[in-house]
Amino acid sequence: MQITKNLNAFTLTKFALFAGLVALVSSCSQGTSSQQQTIRIDGSSTVYPITQAVAKEFNAKNIVPAEVTVDFSGTGGGFEKFCAGETDINDASRPIQLDEMAKCKAAGVAYIELPVAFDALSVVVNSQNNWASEITLAELKKIWDPAAEEKITKWNQVRASWPDKPLNLYAPGTDSGTYDYFTEAIVGKAGDSRSDFFGSEDDDILVEEISEDPNAIGYFGLAYYETNPGQMKPLAINSGNGSVLPSTETVKNATYQPLSRPLFIYVSLGSAQDKPAVREFVYYYLKRAPEIVSTVGYVPLPKEGYHLNKVHYNQGKVGTVFEGKSQFNLTIGELLRKQAKY
Repeated sequence: MQITKNLNAFTLTKFALFAGLVALVSSCSQGTSSQQQTIRIDGSSTVYPITQAVAKEFNAKNIVPAEVTVDFSGTGGGFEKFCAGETDINDASRPIQLDEMAKCKAAGVAYIELPVAFDALSVVVNSQNNWASEITLAELKKIWDPAAEEKITKWNQVRASWPDKPLNLYAPGTDSGTYDYFTEAIVGKAGDSRSDFFGSEDDDILVEEISEDPNAIGYFGLAYYETNPGQMKPLAINSGNGSVLPSTETVKNATYQPLSRPLFIYVSLGSAQDKPAVREFVYYYLKRAPEIVSTVGYVPLPKEGYHLNKVHYNQGKVGTVFEGKSQFNLTIGELLRKQAKY
């Protein structure tokens, strides 16, 4: 377990006060009722639909005078801003990495890691594709390995029974946590990928491109398939134990591996301490997450998971339990055990 412990004496005093957060939120919010605060959120396009839906509800209810802005520049792009103190919350489709931890530490940005959902990272093809219904991990590596660049360019080079048609690749951009997670899970190292693909940090653009290209193959979070099911189809993943389609059920029963993964928000401790609007927003997020996560197409955590999040948030627990790297074949139960030990 890797936990940030570089708080100075002043920060530690504030940290202790954070444990009394529940009692303070109401009075603090009332005391700033005439002053609108801005909550700045950036990061993962995968987590964006969840956070955007929460923000829309939060703004509509006017719980505190606040303007919540939600953007996406990819998990990595978001951490650049977060560790520089430019945002209050970072959406992340993978755990914070060692270099990002170092940047946050150097800038004095302590963070609270809150898992909010599970995703089935989905490999998809155009709906007109009538030859591929499943794919092996070895075939995915054959496609995306850097050695394949400008060499593996046709479907029949991946599997001889597939047609002699162009193999057109679509993927999240290099600042994306999905790009990092997929390349590490499939190729073996985060960011180790061929570069001759159409990339975008905006998953809606990837959906549009794949839905218009009969020879396409790409990958992104399950929610982007769930909201556009007629435009493309997912490939079942064969990791050696049979072919398994991405779905809520296969994530829950831990059979969709190694592309099941937790999704996170990282909350700046300083923002949570200093901004009543941020404190209220995160409480509202954890309260509404189970329903909203399901609505947008991801897999909610069990109640225990959100309860542990609230406990850690109330206590101001900073750091990460992931040691600066993604962990594959992680189940929801294993994530809960990690949280419980935190």
